[in-house]
Amino acid sequence: MQPRSPEPTRRPGPPPIAGPRRFAGPPTSFIVITVAVVQVVGTLFSAGHQDAPRPLDGLAILLLLAGPAGLALRKRAPQVMLPLALVATGAYLVLGYAWGPIVLSLALAIVLTAAAGLRWQAWAGAAIAAAAVIAGSAMTGDENWAVRASAGVAWAVILVLLGQGFRRRSERFAEYRRRREEAQKAERDEYRLTLARDIHDVVAHSLSMINVQASVALHVGADDPEKLRPALEAIKAASKESLTEVRQLLGVLREDVPLAPAARPTLARVPELVRNAQVGGLRVTLEDNADHPGVGPAQQEAAYRIIQEALTNVGRHSGARSAVVRIAQTDRELEVTIDDDGAGMGGALPGNGLTGMRERAVALGGSFTLHSLEPGLRVQATLPTHHEGTRP
Repeated sequence: MQPRSPEPTRRPGPPPIAGPRRFAGPPTSFIVITVAVVQVVGTLFSAGHQDAPRPLDGLAILLLLAGPAGLALRKRAPQVMLPLALVATGAYLVLGYAWGPIVLSLALAIVLTAAAGLRWQAWAGAAIAAAAVIAGSAMTGDENWAVRASAGVAWAVILVLLGQGFRRRSERFAEYRRRREEAQKAERDEYRLTLARDIHDVVAHSLSMINVQASVALHVGADDPEKLRPALEAIKAASKESLTEVRQLLGVLREDVPLAPAARPTLARVPELVRNAQVGGLRVTLEDNADHPGVGPAQQEAAYRIIQEALTNVGRHSGARSAVVRIAQTDRELEVTIDDDGAGMGGALPGNGLTGMRERAVALGGSFTLHSLEPGLRVQATLPTHHEGTRP
């Protein structure tokens, strides 16, 4: 029984997109109950300190509760709030009941109507309330009626503007949430694309190498048994490594392991790729002039995957006999070039492998090009060494 390989070190995924939390205001039930208590209790208290033409009765209590009851419809039917508050407040005052905080529900109805986006209804209701204040102030005969009327009109305008301010604030939060969701969706799509590239690279390369090694084993097994063991060992190592990486990648789909394995492939493993390709009969020359410690892990992984996929394609599709892998580095760039003497593209469209190589290079701010040779094909990728990359 083989010992289990150690679990990969957990690495945190991408941080959540933080932002201000929206305050939706107090619950509707709290608003309704509070306004109803203030209007009823406040009016009962004020009625005991003034002489009103008509004493409070059941109809007065009903009118005091009608306005707050209309506020309960602020989400389901906001267009009903303001008309109900206007009718209840107007009827209460016209019937001559004692003055009190009856206008509280009307003021809130104007604010909430404007906040609900019913701008013209809010302005119309505020105009009716302002006109009533002007008429009531003029009818009292008070010499300061114009001041009172102006104050009433000003308050009506302020209430509408306050509601519109709440509306704009809500729209800004909605736009922010929309952009945040788009960013999170783009990040999830990038996750899936990264997974698809990694799974393609791991599976395609490993299965291709296993197929080549198995062919070698079948070919030399009978005539030269000494060469059989290295081929079988290569198959064992490739299958084990492939299963480990695929298990980690599939674990991401279950969200029980991080996206990136604990150890990313580096340029130090390129000679291993070359040896595996040589076992299959391909003559591969490696020219490595890069200073690996000066290259970031994201760039090293991308370069490794590009070389891996390029050698896989050479072995599977091109019919080439030899290939040259060149790794060069300048102060700002890492350049990877793979030349072969095979049949080239032959007019075929790029497949998933070439598309994945291009996406890896572009994600790091680099470039990816294909050049036809006579004969063969050149795969060339340039990666800026100062770029941090976009991989989570």
